[in-house]
Amino acid sequence: MANKPKDNASKGKAKPAKDSGGGSKQQKKKKWSKGKTRDKLNNLVLFDKPTYEKFLKEVPTYKLITPSVVSERLKVRGSLARAALKELVAKNMIRTVSRHSKQEIYTKIERETEASTEK
Repeated sequence: MANKPKDNASKGKAKPAKDSGGGSKQQKKKKWSKGKTRDKLNNLVLFDKPTYEKFLKEVPTYKLITPSVVSERLKVRGSLARAALKELVAKNMIRTVSRHSKQEIYTKIERETEASTEK
C-alpha cells in the first residue's frame, strides 16, 4: 500500500493556469431561475357528505373561526368556506366577532355559560 504512486500530483500539473486578465468571455453565462413554485391546492368546490358532516360537527367547536382556517383544515375553497360560515351564523351555531370587507372572524357560542345563567 505504501508503494503506490501518487496520481493526484500528476493530474494537477496537467492543466495550465488560466490568465486572470480580461477573461470575461470564458466565464459561464448566468442562468435565470424559474422562481419559486407552489404546489397547486386541490380543494373542494362543493361539499361532499362526509366533509359537510365534519364541518357541522367540528367547526362550531373551534375557538377562532375564519374562512381561511376552515379552508385549510377541511380542504375546501375559500368561497365555499365563507358561504358555509354564513349558514352557521344563521343557524345560531357560531357568532360574529368582527366583520370587515376583507376578513370575517367568528367564535363558538359558549353553551355552558348560557345554561348556568338560566338555572
